[in-house]
Amino acid sequence: STTTPSPFLASLSTGLLQVLLLSLRAWPVSLSPQCQLSGLWRNEQDSLMEISALTDDGGFQGEYLTRVTLAGSCPRVSPLKGAQQQPSEVASPTFAFTVRWDMFSNATTTFAGQCFVEASGREVLSTTWLLREAVGSLEEDWKATRNRNWHGYQNATRLRGRRPGLAL
Repeated sequence: STTTPSPFLASLSTGLLQVLLLSLRAWPVSLSPQCQLSGLWRNEQDSLMEISALTDDGGFQGEYLTRVTLAGSCPRVSPLKGAQQQPSEVASPTFAFTVRWDMFSNATTTFAGQCFVEASGREVLSTTWLLREAVGSLEEDWKATRNRNWHGYQNATRLRGRRPGLAL
């Protein structure tokens, strides 16, 4: 014989179930690992970049040591500043930053990209960049980003097992 619960118990269990389901829905669950932008990174041209911890509004700064220069001069550490989409919003946040090469060049490069975590756990920054060189006048503006591979795509991967500040 089956017993039928009292209407009070049935409504109580239904209410508890609804509260449980609502609380689980509000619980921040991330099914994929978060990509963290801060840290030390190396790109495909063997350049190094270190990004500081993000501020509350997603801002960051850091340093970039390029292995590629316009004039073939000795590269120096250059400052970078940028912003990232809030990492709590998505597992693979987008970001953008600018590097001033003023220590050895009259150019600036902007990078826009996204931070991914591969199935293996390897973090990758996938970026598109554009280099802009200073020119003397508006009439010369056409050559500020002339087609000499001054734009492109690149990936960078996190360097593990190194303390920040040692590589740059």
